Amino acid sequence: MRCEAPVNAKRVYRVMRVHDLLLHRRPARPRIERRHDGKVAVPTSNQRWCSDGFEFRCNNGEPLRVTFALDCCDREAMSWAATTGGHSGDVVRDVMLAAVEHRFGNVRKAPVQIEWLSDNGSGYIADKTRAFASDIGLKPLTTPVCSPQSNGMAESFVKTMKRDYVAFMPKPDAVTAVRNLAVAFEHYNDKHPHSALKYRSPREFRRRTDSSTLV
Repeated sequence: MRCEAPVNAKRVYRVMRVHDLLLHRRPARPRIERRHDGKVAVPTSNQRWCSDGFEFRCNNGEPLRVTFALDCCDREAMSWAATTGGHSGDVVRDVMLAAVEHRFGNVRKAPVQIEWLSDNGSGYIADKTRAFASDIGLKPLTTPVCSPQSNGMAESFVKTMKRDYVAFMPKPDAVTAVRNLAVAFEHYNDKHPHSALKYRSPREFRRRTDSSTLV
């Protein structure tokens, strides 16, 4: 039996590369920046905002999907949007812009760069969303699954909204549910106490913080 000489794989690879016989690699997408400091909360408002979504069904079976933006210091739910569709990039961008306008008025861009923390949902990592965020003064950051820098603050907010508001509010259909969600978000911001805020509501905390800076 005749023994063939072993094939030199590296030499074959070099020959194929010289003659352009290799498959072309897909260009790598720019890496999305992430933080791994293990802490979501920040000491001052308008330093980091986080965003996420939740959904529930109305009594008539209509699904309602809610996307929101939360300040990681004072916990105020600055903006939100509800739709019977998905958590699309258009909805995320609307929530981004509404949050900037809520905090800074009718401006084209936030006066300081603010971190925008979210998961890796398609609406958040879309190139159009990330470019829009940069245009209005937000710096998109994402959180890997099961990392210490998970979006725990947003997840806690979701539990609060579902447990204390959605579970009890009338929601026979999507139109009624959206109307009652507006009341729920307003009550959360004005009245809901947080242990991290010394049992003040988000807006009470902001009022006291603002008044202390004027002293």
